[in-house]
Amino acid sequence: MFSEVIKYLSVYFLSMTKFMIGPPIGVATGLPAGWIVVISVLGMMTSVLIFSLIGERTGYPMITRMINHIRSKKAINKHFNYLWNRFGIAGITFLTPIFFTPIIGTILVTAMGSPRRKVIIYMLVSAIFWSITLSQIASAVV
Repeated sequence: MFSEVIKYLSVYFLSMTKFMIGPPIGVATGLPAGWIVVISVLGMMTSVLIFSLIGERTGYPMITRMINHIRSKKAINKHFNYLWNRFGIAGITFLTPIFFTPIIGTILVTAMGSPRRKVIIYMLVSAIFWSITLSQIASAVV
């Protein structure tokens, strides 16, 4: 019983910090596919909720200053604005589980001034999609 709880908690905490690792670990430990998706999504959304609430309260002043400094440089500004304007909040949140951690992705989009509700909804959709996808890929490999 205790070993089963450890398996579920490991998927949960790994999904909170580095989402891409959670679902494959769940498959490797033999957890049911449905529970892997649910636990991975819960893990990611826990960190998203915590850091979006913190970001809304504090505004991440240091990160906001850094983003404004990057935008003030002409060459970097051109590329940064292109990426943000092209992909926006939906693109950043969709790629967060693969290229960032849920924490960093949430901080980035929150510091850019995105509304908390949109951040949470887009991150939820992204977490569900990537959890199912990564679980399927991992089960095909294992």
